[in-house]
Amino acid sequence: MISEILLVAFAYLLGSVPTGYILGHLSGIDVRKAGSGNVGATNVARVAGKKLGALTLIGDAAKGFIPVCLARALGMDDGAMALAALAAFLGHLYPVFLRFHGGKGVATALGALAALAPAATGVLLLVFLIVVAASRIVSLASMIAACAAPLVVWLLDYPPVIAGLAAAMALYIIWRHRENVRRLWSGAEPKFSFK
Repeated sequence: MISEILLVAFAYLLGSVPTGYILGHLSGIDVRKAGSGNVGATNVARVAGKKLGALTLIGDAAKGFIPVCLARALGMDDGAMALAALAAFLGHLYPVFLRFHGGKGVATALGALAALAPAATGVLLLVFLIVVAASRIVSLASMIAACAAPLVVWLLDYPPVIAGLAAAMALYIIWRHRENVRRLWSGAEPKFSFK
């Protein structure tokens, strides 16, 4: 029990590390005051360059991936691994190091699911890439992939606790994208340039 509690605390603190903010700060940009103000990879790419955006994506995904792998290495069950993943995800959304104002959770959810349900993650990445290639709207692709996650995890016969985790993360991701939904509805959501 103590080891699970310590793991959850570690996962939350690791999730709280603001990768995009740190990388932006090192390049002289406060990403919270530029672009959309989000500390995630898309905004970092827009305001600080594609390279830092890619590094933010990798760092944020690692925050979800590492706690799950650690839980597995310690011999913990699916429930403990899912709890560690959720703690890291919530750490990214509500980071103690940024006064609980974090990102939208897509990359951290991706990292967690990559460790928990790799086959499902491959399908979801394909969904994401198809939508983003067709629309060039990252937020739309993120929300569609998030909504598909519980169904894909369930269809590929992963444990119910993993499907439940995917559903919980999807709800949070949609909620965190509520401003994007308003902009999509009004036709004002910016499109991502791949140049």
